[in-house]
Amino acid sequence: MVKGAAGEPLPSPFQGLARHEVEFRRGEFSLVAAGPGTGKSLFALNLALYGNVPVMYYSADSNAATQLTRATAILTGDNVRDVKRKLLRDDFGEYLAHLAKRWWIRFNYEARPTLKAIELDLRAYFEVFGMFPHLIVVDNITNVAGDAPADSAESFTFGLEAMCEYMSDMARYTGAHVLSLHHVIGEYSDGLQPIPLSGVKGKIGRVPNVILTIHKEIDGMDGRILHISPVKNREGFEDSSGQTFSSYAFNSTNMQLTDVSDTL
Repeated sequence: MVKGAAGEPLPSPFQGLARHEVEFRRGEFSLVAAGPGTGKSLFALNLALYGNVPVMYYSADSNAATQLTRATAILTGDNVRDVKRKLLRDDFGEYLAHLAKRWWIRFNYEARPTLKAIELDLRAYFEVFGMFPHLIVVDNITNVAGDAPADSAESFTFGLEAMCEYMSDMARYTGAHVLSLHHVIGEYSDGLQPIPLSGVKGKIGRVPNVILTIHKEIDGMDGRILHISPVKNREGFEDSSGQTFSSYAFNSTNMQLTDVSDTL
């Protein structure tokens, strides 16, 4: 890690979060929690692609074709369905130049990566590029194979706490910002209402420096707005109720998120 890199904020496209004093700092660990299909993976991918920084992305929930087409649509603004058709026809040449500019973003698509596999990937990344990633995305934290089975609610929570400690240590050791995605408890799983800190599954709020929750607003005409709440923020504004959020329009054509307004 370059001396002084710890604490350096990564470039972020989310200006509403910046106005809430939310930064994704190197050497720190954050958690983004939302219901299934709300948009937490799209949030992470938009962040990963924005600043053209070194990234290692563990994509246990989405396969290579999905991530490649989404990333290409975000970078080019092209319709994601057209991009997917060209990929399937092996007619992808026009996009190679765009993707080549993000040459130090790497993906791992194992459905259940182990801690040893993650460590091996990061050491290999360092060997190839001469540095650790500046951003490590873990999508989702519950997909990572820990050391002990979670055979009860108590052991599940304990296992998640230990995993969060591991991710926090990883951030300190590598100098990367580690961003893990996570689920919420049942009553918030539809993603249609603000999610408080207490709505994070497993109640694992102790370790992360920043915890964001995401809920959505649907206009009935295939339009969607994502509302992102800073429910924990050690070095800035927070509202554990989830009722304060910044808003981003989701373009389902090109997968891009655009800042709408700040409700603070």
